[in-house]
Amino acid sequence: MCKSRKRTRRGGLTLIEVLLVLMILVILASLAVVAIGPMQRGAYIRAAKAQIDIFKTPLQAYRLDLAAYPNTSQGLEALRASPADLANPTKWQGPYLDREVPLDPWGNPYRYEYPGKYLIDEPDIWSYGPDGIDGTEDDIGNWMQE
Repeated sequence: MCKSRKRTRRGGLTLIEVLLVLMILVILASLAVVAIGPMQRGAYIRAAKAQIDIFKTPLQAYRLDLAAYPNTSQGLEALRASPADLANPTKWQGPYLDREVPLDPWGNPYRYEYPGKYLIDEPDIWSYGPDGIDGTEDDIGNWMQE
């Protein structure tokens, strides 16, 4: 009697199948990164614009109390702590911001200048934008149109 032996295949994946799956996952991940990059950049730009807009109300409150905006040297920090060089420190009724002055979405401080060179009778507030360099086309300021 001759018994025929049947080869039974063990379950599992071959090396080729595993490499093929890994290659597909790498391609999908790279496509996701390419698609998310511009969306994240746009979100950072919108966040910077929103933060700059948020400074408007505390600056107006400061101006109502002291009859002027903080000067350039006092900057946005004047919204958190009374500047040492105030003519009448008792008029300062702050802090005008609940939290520390935030950094822009790229981790840099917002720039502040008063009197401003772009807005009449208002301070200029801006971020250097994604490239971190002042005066380039990606800067984000309160004088810019949507």
